Amino acid sequence: KDEFLAVLSHELRSPLNPILGWAKLLQTRQFDQSATKRALETIERNAKLQTQLIDDLLDVSRILRGKMILDISPVDLVNVIDGALETVRLAAEAKGIEIQTVIAGEVGLISGDAGRLQQIVWNLLSNAVKFTPNGGHIEVRLSSVHKINYAQIQVKDTGKGITPEFLPYVFDYFRQEDGTTTRKFGGLGLGLAIVRYLTELHGGTVKAESPGEGLGATFTVLFPLSTNAGRTALDGMTSLVSAAEPFPLAKTRILVVDDDPDMRELIFMTLDQAGAQIQLASSAFEALDILEAFQPDLFISDIGMPEKDGYELLRQIRNSSSAGCREIPAIALTAYAGELNQQRALAAGFQKHLTKPVEPEELVQAIVSLVRA
Repeated sequence: KDEFLAVLSHELRSPLNPILGWAKLLQTRQFDQSATKRALETIERNAKLQTQLIDDLLDVSRILRGKMILDISPVDLVNVIDGALETVRLAAEAKGIEIQTVIAGEVGLISGDAGRLQQIVWNLLSNAVKFTPNGGHIEVRLSSVHKINYAQIQVKDTGKGITPEFLPYVFDYFRQEDGTTTRKFGGLGLGLAIVRYLTELHGGTVKAESPGEGLGATFTVLFPLSTNAGRTALDGMTSLVSAAEPFPLAKTRILVVDDDPDMRELIFMTLDQAGAQIQLASSAFEALDILEAFQPDLFISDIGMPEKDGYELLRQIRNSSSAGCREIPAIALTAYAGELNQQRALAAGFQKHLTKPVEPEELVQAIVSLVRA
C-alpha cells in the first residue's frame, strides 16, 4: 500500500513540474512566438496526462465495484480512432513519432459506448507513444474480419517490446515490467487493464504480441460488428455548432456560479468568445440575488461550494415563485466525475453534467444543445 501511494504521488506530481515551471517562465520572461507555442503545448500535454491518471483511478474504482455503465449507440470506429489520435497528437509530436493510419475498406458500425471505445484506442496509442523511442513509428489499422463478423483494430509500434516473461501479465492491474524507482517509463500500470475490461464489456477481445525486448509490440482488439445499426443512424448526425458560426451563443444570457475565481474567469472568457451575455456569481447566495433581475436563458453551476452546494441551489431555483426561473435549463460543471455523481445531478434537475476540466468547445456545444432544443 505504501509503495503504491509513493508511486501514485510521484506520477501525479511529475506533470506538475513542467506545468508550473513553464507557467512561471511565461510570467517572468519574454519568449519568441515559437518558444511560447512550445511552452503552451507542454503545459497542455502534461495537464491532460494528469487528468488521465485521475480518470484511470476513478475507472478502476468503478470497475472493481461493478459500477461501470455503457451508453450504447451505433458507433463508427473511424471517428473513434480519429478522436483518439487527436488526443495523443501533442505527445507523439514531442517525440517526433510518426503515426500512420490504415483504414482497410468499409468496416461498418458496432454497438457500443463511443467515449469508452475512444478510451480503449487512446490507451493503446498512449502506451505505444510512451514506449516508442524518439523518431519511432506507430501504425493504427482498422479492418473487418468477415469470417467472424468482427471489426479489428491493431496498434503496432517500434518501441521497447515486451519480454516473453511479462507478456502474460501485461493486462493485469498495477503491473509494470519495471516497477523500480530507477524505471525509465512512468505510469500506474492501469491503462492496459482498463483496455481489457472495456473491450470485454463490449463483447470483444484484446491480445498483445511482441517478438521480444527491443522489437516493438502489436495490440489487437476485436469487436463484434452490429447487425442492425445502419450507417444512416450516423449520417444524419451533424454538429450543432458550425465552424462558420463565430458567435454560436449570441444574445444568450448565462448565469455562472462557481466559488473558484480562476474557473469563473475561464468560463467567462470561453462564453464571451462565443458571444454570450454572462453574469458571474461566487456563491449560491449571490446567484439567487442575481437570478430574477438577470433572467438568464441558462444556468451553469459548480456542485461543491461552501455553505450551499449546487444541488441545494438548483432546488431553490426550481421552487422559485417565478415560472421563468423554475424552467431555466441547468448544467452541472463539477470536478465530481463519477457516474453516481452524474446520476445525482440529473436527478436533482440538471439537464447536463459536465466534468472538470472541460474543453471550451464541449461546454459551448452543451449550451447550444440546450438553448436551441
